Amino acid sequence: MNKPQSRTVPALLSEITGRNSAHWALLDGARQWSYHAFGEDVERCARALLASGIRPGDRVGILAGNRAEWLIADFAIMSIGAIAVGLNTWATARELAYQLTHSAVKVLFVEPRFRARDFIQLVAEARVLGDGCEALALVVALDVHAGCLHYPEFLARAGSISSAELAQAIARVLPEDVACLLYTSGSTALPKGVPLRHRGLLENMWEIGERQHLHADDRLWLAVSLFWSLACVNAVFAVMTHGGTIVLQHHFEAGEALRLIEAERCTVFYGTPNMALALAEHPDRATRNLASLRTGVTIGTSAQVQRVAELGAAQICNVYGLTETYGNSTVTDAALPLTTRIETVGRALTGNTIRIVSAETGAVQPHGTAGEIQIHGNVTPGYWNDPVRTLEAFTADGWFRTGDLGLLDADGYLYYRGRVKEMVKTGGINVAPAEVEEVLATHPAVELAFVTGIPDARLDEALAAVIVLRRDQHADEAALRAHCQGVLAAYKLPRHFRFVAAEALPLTTTGKLQRNRLPSLFS
Repeated sequence: MNKPQSRTVPALLSEITGRNSAHWALLDGARQWSYHAFGEDVERCARALLASGIRPGDRVGILAGNRAEWLIADFAIMSIGAIAVGLNTWATARELAYQLTHSAVKVLFVEPRFRARDFIQLVAEARVLGDGCEALALVVALDVHAGCLHYPEFLARAGSISSAELAQAIARVLPEDVACLLYTSGSTALPKGVPLRHRGLLENMWEIGERQHLHADDRLWLAVSLFWSLACVNAVFAVMTHGGTIVLQHHFEAGEALRLIEAERCTVFYGTPNMALALAEHPDRATRNLASLRTGVTIGTSAQVQRVAELGAAQICNVYGLTETYGNSTVTDAALPLTTRIETVGRALTGNTIRIVSAETGAVQPHGTAGEIQIHGNVTPGYWNDPVRTLEAFTADGWFRTGDLGLLDADGYLYYRGRVKEMVKTGGINVAPAEVEEVLATHPAVELAFVTGIPDARLDEALAAVIVLRRDQHADEAALRAHCQGVLAAYKLPRHFRFVAAEALPLTTTGKLQRNRLPSLFS
């Protein structure tokens, strides 16, 4: 497929629809949308937003599971130059109050109940904590709920806005305008609002799709929560810039995921290591045919990427990036040998440049030397209403400080080595936890391995490993230490081990490991 000429979201939808309007764009259970039908529903929602007083730059929130209305609203918001704010469905009332207030959301689309949570009540609690969330003027319920404007009633407002008025609003949207605002999941500090621009959404995601070798016949299985950049930024636009089809799962459940992938013959896998593990271990796995899977993206250790390939996505791509860098900055090419794709996170995408600098001196490091990963190119313009943290995040010459540790080889392939702040200084020597974790993960009994530092009277910090064993497998401390000997230098051998169940790991609401809490497992 030729690269789209469009550099704004509404222009992209129009361009892809013009190429094949009858092609399926979106499947949500029994409901299906061709690109033409999806575009019509997006336009209707966009006109209703204009009728509700939404103007360019206004923020509109979405608090819902992975349902078609999420994407229809998302595209409608961006189509008129407003800013879509994806809200975390796991958020507490305090977290939601902060995000609604900080972003000054004016209209909120909300699913009244999702996974046994009462979101209408949650919004009410957030408004109390957020002093009413003063900007919030309208709450639209996606399902019938007393006291709220129902989504079809909201759409009825579209009649007061002409097609010409909508066309004028769409024409005013520029590539450098902010398209969406996503909040990072912090472990202790308040989350940061990350604005992303139209141009970056389309250019970066096209490149990500190219690394996966996507085409219009591809069908994406999407169970990753849409409020997360891996879904609403990366997956959605990687597929849509290539004219493919999105198959929604409202929330991840392994048995339903296996059924959906088989029934809809999904070809593209987007998922995290814990999702892949759940699929692999589900009782239905043996009877489900996942042969349709071909490519996709995931993150994780070599063993975790290998597992996705074994599920069926043989051309799975290992990736590296952050919300601040439009999802991914490096992606392995699907055509590379799997042995390469499980070890490296790939080369920089077109439009991005990677450099490695010393965390201590800031000097650019030679090939093969680890340091902080810094990125230039498709990067957020800065944190929303947060000039202090924006200043901290960029170097004087305009490179984004990722806070991640990695190295580049002579061919430009990036190898991720963990967070800079996670470096453990044991006996005066720096050790990257990721290096030790990689070795531990090669033991046949080890499912997951995480290494941290804990206080030690003699060494200052001692290396400590948190281990999740594979089901029906056994290994003890002595076996794992022996496994590491001869591969790792003596000072890199963990001195302490803790064996836990996967559900005991400290996670954020988006499923990311809270490494700062690992030492507490040894207390």
